[in-house]
Amino acid sequence: MFSRLFPFLVVVGTLLGVSLPSARADTAEAGTLDRIRAAGAIHLGYRTSSAPFSYVADGRVVGYSHELALRVVDAVRRHLNMPDLPVRLVPITSKNRALLIENGRIDLECGSTTHSRAREEGADFSVTIFVAGIRLLTRKDSGIRDFDDLAGRRVVTTAGTTSERLLRRRVRTDDVMLVTAGDHADSFAVFQSGRADAFAMDDVLLFSELAKAETPKDWIVTGTPQAFQAYACMMKNDDQAFKRVVDAALAETMTSGEAERIYARWFTQPIPPHGLNVGLPLSDAMRALYAAPNDEPLQ
Repeated sequence: MFSRLFPFLVVVGTLLGVSLPSARADTAEAGTLDRIRAAGAIHLGYRTSSAPFSYVADGRVVGYSHELALRVVDAVRRHLNMPDLPVRLVPITSKNRALLIENGRIDLECGSTTHSRAREEGADFSVTIFVAGIRLLTRKDSGIRDFDDLAGRRVVTTAGTTSERLLRRRVRTDDVMLVTAGDHADSFAVFQSGRADAFAMDDVLLFSELAKAETPKDWIVTGTPQAFQAYACMMKNDDQAFKRVVDAALAETMTSGEAERIYARWFTQPIPPHGLNVGLPLSDAMRALYAAPNDEPLQ
């Protein structure tokens, strides 16, 4: 009805000197920045056990990705001129993060999410914040040294990840027995208990789990890296205004040298809650990323 009356109302409004809103004004979906302003808070998704990226330690959300997300929060506060804008933290998993972004329950999530071309159909991604490759964590005496050694073995990985999709293909061709768990900590628990012969996941996450093991000398991270991945922050699709604020904040953090200091804090030094050290120095690929930030997926 409104669409049929709108041309007439425009004419009347013009004659009366009244400015009317466009016909789309009431139906257009509010952008993320508008939604944050209206809500009076920004909602960040966080992972509970994806150390050292995003996890809970001593009752607080911490990690490399979480620190970068807080730099974005500062940029949003400046952009909206809301210096006291509060942060609402929402726990997420690999399975529900995309849905929570899509339905607006969270505005941004920065954890260990892979930016792939397939995922671009349902969400937008920031500039890359980390580069990883899928490898294997196994016992030193398991006889497993690469992915070709998995035939007839039981392998665990985290549900809803790129690693799971990779292994699903091998299940069909190499007789791999696949087990999935809800989060990285659960996957490691399955592996460490002997219910799986190997744990397949992004190498940096395997190193972080290895650092938490009771007997790390018994395990080894091995295998030719598969499917190099670009981690990025996920946000709602087709919201360029918000993406520009996010990307600018992250790029400034990287090119200023601050991101390298944040990286050192989480990958080369003892981290909470138990003072473990992942022991992963900054790679050449990460150094190049910090010098020239980009949002290109690697698969």
